[in-house]
Amino acid sequence: MEALLSDLVSRVTAYHPEADVALLTQAFTFGERHHTGQRRKSGEAYFTHPVSVARVITELKLDTASLCAALLHDTVEDTKATIDDVQREFGDEVAFLVEGVTKLSKFNFTSKEDRQAESFRKMLLHMAKDIRVLLVKLADRLDNMRTLEHMKPDAQERIARETLDIYAPLANRLGISWMKSELEDLSFKYLEPDAYKLLSDKTAALMQVKDGYIRRTSALLSSRLAEAGFNAEVKGRVKHLYSIWRKMTSSRCEFEQVYDIVGFRAVVESVADCYAVLGVVHGMFTPIPGRFKDYIALPKPNMYQSLHTTVLGPERERVEMQIRTVDMNRVAELGIAAHWKYKEKSRGAGHDNVIDYKDAQRFHWLRQLMDWQKELKDPQEFLESVKVDLFQDEVYVFTPKGDVRVFPRSATPIDFAYAIHSDVGERCSGARVNGQIVPLRSQLRSGDVVEILTDSSKHPTKDWLDHAVTSKARGKIRAYLRSEQRERSLRLGRELLERALHSAGLSYNKVVKTGAITKAVEAAKLGSVEELLIHVGYGRVAVDEVVRALAPPEQKAPEAIKEGAVEKVIRKVTGRDTNGIMVSGESDVLVRFSKCCSPLPGDEIVGFITRGRGITIHRRACAKSLDLDPERKVKVEWDAGAKVPRPVCLRVITANRPGILAEVGQTFQKCGMNIEEANCRAAEADRALNLFSFTVGDLSSLKTVIRQLQKVKGVLSVERV
Repeated sequence: MEALLSDLVSRVTAYHPEADVALLTQAFTFGERHHTGQRRKSGEAYFTHPVSVARVITELKLDTASLCAALLHDTVEDTKATIDDVQREFGDEVAFLVEGVTKLSKFNFTSKEDRQAESFRKMLLHMAKDIRVLLVKLADRLDNMRTLEHMKPDAQERIARETLDIYAPLANRLGISWMKSELEDLSFKYLEPDAYKLLSDKTAALMQVKDGYIRRTSALLSSRLAEAGFNAEVKGRVKHLYSIWRKMTSSRCEFEQVYDIVGFRAVVESVADCYAVLGVVHGMFTPIPGRFKDYIALPKPNMYQSLHTTVLGPERERVEMQIRTVDMNRVAELGIAAHWKYKEKSRGAGHDNVIDYKDAQRFHWLRQLMDWQKELKDPQEFLESVKVDLFQDEVYVFTPKGDVRVFPRSATPIDFAYAIHSDVGERCSGARVNGQIVPLRSQLRSGDVVEILTDSSKHPTKDWLDHAVTSKARGKIRAYLRSEQRERSLRLGRELLERALHSAGLSYNKVVKTGAITKAVEAAKLGSVEELLIHVGYGRVAVDEVVRALAPPEQKAPEAIKEGAVEKVIRKVTGRDTNGIMVSGESDVLVRFSKCCSPLPGDEIVGFITRGRGITIHRRACAKSLDLDPERKVKVEWDAGAKVPRPVCLRVITANRPGILAEVGQTFQKCGMNIEEANCRAAEADRALNLFSFTVGDLSSLKTVIRQLQKVKGVLSVERV
């Protein structure tokens, strides 16, 4: 362990000579002592993980407090050490960082997903005060991904999916390109193992061929730029695996048809040199139309700056060229950490930020996330909104005054309207894009000039959720629709209760006026009469239960038995149900499966009360379920060992060649599946789009089918519809 500590000290002092080595040594000793006897899944001493996380922190060139937090980040969660111990030993600053990275392990949540979402929300709250919380968390995730082979397959898939959906985009938002690429490749390895191996083999074989090409082209570019008077450093590389795979799937092409796999980067001294070098490159090689992007004039939201162009290079090969300054290159590699300001403090000093915040644009996306986390109470809805906000493809559009606004790809005028102001969104009646009236569902493109038309009589409708993509727009639309639904449920609840009380010989106005209705409010454990009526309207509280609470004792039937929580929601059906669903521990309740996502045993699920139709079951990730009111949500789970045959549809993109459908059909047969309906058509000259419907018993069986289909030569993609 002494060698590991010595290595860490030499790493940090190489870029930060004034680092507090004594504090670092103390943190190392504290962490090692508290993790004594603990082992990782690989069998290694557990403390090797915090040390590896600290090594990643040194690659980001962060300060001593960040290194200490890396070494201590698991002590509060996995050992007897408390956050008070950390604060006493290392001060407020280190304690704050450690607390921000620690999961919410001591809280009870209805599901693993809710725990994940709330842990993430907590991290964001700390990260808004100090971005180092997120940097340590990213370093932690990177080391966990590097050692993921020791986990069980289900855990590998879950962690890899979370990494690809959340942590790789976060690294991208912070501008740390190397970390983003590695997280994506490692996730790809576990989510698409067959495709990863195939692509790895093909890329390795390509590198043997391209290595000489990269050296020759780099030398040619360097000499030409030197002749033109530029001091430029030129490097070439092959794109990382996941970016190649994404290109293949989006373009629906084979590896051999991805033409710009090789890329080159020229690093020069000034912005003026960037544009001048672009002229030299375009003079040497033919530029590909539509492939030039100026991220210097219009930086990405993570402040990435560079010129990108694609040209027909030597030997008529298509190559991508990036041109940037030394400072731009440093920001592209280190991201937010490139703006670090060291402020070593005594360990008793209070916590404050150590990032230069004068460039407010750099944290605009973070402020948006924080604004929305305050309003979104449902953990899954919050996590979905984060995924949208972190999505890395953007479009740049303009207001009529020429201000630039950045949106996720596929954004519509509805998103633009809510970005201007919530009132503009709620009164949006139409939009002009580049002077032309367009439908609100139209997707915005970079360079569009957008003007929103408003009408005070217009309001959001449910179909807006099909077109809005930003979390702000979707959240505001949902809030409006839920408010409307709440009002309707209040009216319905009052009507139902008035009718039921009248049948029981009671007056609604009288029980309200005398205050007798508070008995029913207390029995239902609610806070007000209004909440009671709303719950009756939703179906969460049975109207008969309210009447029983209000009727005089002599009017109550002797056999009346108080219903349980589930019975308040719906009537039980006769006999044991065969749907395999447990609702609050009960298995014989009326449920129906949503057609929008067709849940399977093994899927994470959520239930919603539907008046007159029992409980509707959705997959937890279903976009439609997020549009429903959280007030109607109930806890549901699959019965142990449930195997419920459910219809499923797979979209399979294949090469359009003779015999491939027969091979796909044989694959279904080998997996014991019977294709009940098939819709096959040629999508392009060499592509075919196939939809296969069949019945399957659980998620594990479906995954087996998908994996086997992906192995068929000529199958380009398989996804569940």
